[in-house]
Amino acid sequence: MIRFQFVYDHRTEYSVKRMCHVLKLNRSSFYKWVNTHENRRLKICSDALIGARIKAIFDDENGLYGAKRIAASLNDDTDFGPINHKKVARIMKSMGLKGFSKRRRCITTRRKPGHRVMPDLVGRTFTADEPNRVYVGDITYLPCNVATGYLVAVS
Repeated sequence: MIRFQFVYDHRTEYSVKRMCHVLKLNRSSFYKWVNTHENRRLKICSDALIGARIKAIFDDENGLYGAKRIAASLNDDTDFGPINHKKVARIMKSMGLKGFSKRRRCITTRRKPGHRVMPDLVGRTFTADEPNRVYVGDITYLPCNVATGYLVAVS
């Protein structure tokens, strides 16, 4: 944090207690930040090392792999310990890498369990011997920019 860094940089000139009071910081939070400085530095180094390996895998797979597949590839390597896909996703996001994902197909029919299937009265022959004898219909899903449209045709 910037305020913690300010207090840390000026701790020889002013008292930590006074600066924490003026900046509305808890002294215990400041000292915790100071004591975890080494861990943050190690995490940054570790993330940089993992990020280089993620970039190599991402480039080898032509940008198709996402966080889960890259995490699986890293876990197959013996160089790294177990790495969670969420950590890989966080590092990929910081590096500006996005895997390719297919768009999900919209399911327009959802059947209830135990729902009976209606019989095919036309027998898949859609031609009629006389007018107004057979009516058939169809619904088509039309994706648009702002909304979803449906086209219904009855003949």
